[in-house]
Amino acid sequence: MKKSNNKGFTLIELIMVTIILGILAAVAVPRYMSSVASAEAAAEDAVIASINAGLESHATDMLISTGRAYWTDNPFDALKTKPSGYDASDTDNADTDGEWTFNTSNNRITHQRQDNSRYYWTYDHGENDNAESNAVGTGIGSRTNL
Repeated sequence: MKKSNNKGFTLIELIMVTIILGILAAVAVPRYMSSVASAEAAAEDAVIASINAGLESHATDMLISTGRAYWTDNPFDALKTKPSGYDASDTDNADTDGEWTFNTSNNRITHQRQDNSRYYWTYDHGENDNAESNAVGTGIGSRTNL
């Protein structure tokens, strides 16, 4: 009597496994993309918070040393460590993945995400030219899609 020696999978079993993996991938990819977008938004919030803290520190230092509190013309100048992707020579909107710029023509901090979407924050440094003014600017605006 001969023993059957079938140790493989049938074609139907292989097709079913492929279909199940396809369904799992179709569910997982959109969730992954939303996780990436959330992570990029959180990183942007951290950079903006760092800039705000640096500006406040700069204004305090200027108040102590000159008797007048003011912010820098470029908000990134208030940071000792610039964010990854900051390009000081680029004075227009961010145009490459992960790039941070300060657009000098409209006073906007700009950032381009991995998905090529661009966001900006307005920046008002106040009146730095008036020696009698101790007022700093109104700060950095909220995130806006470019």
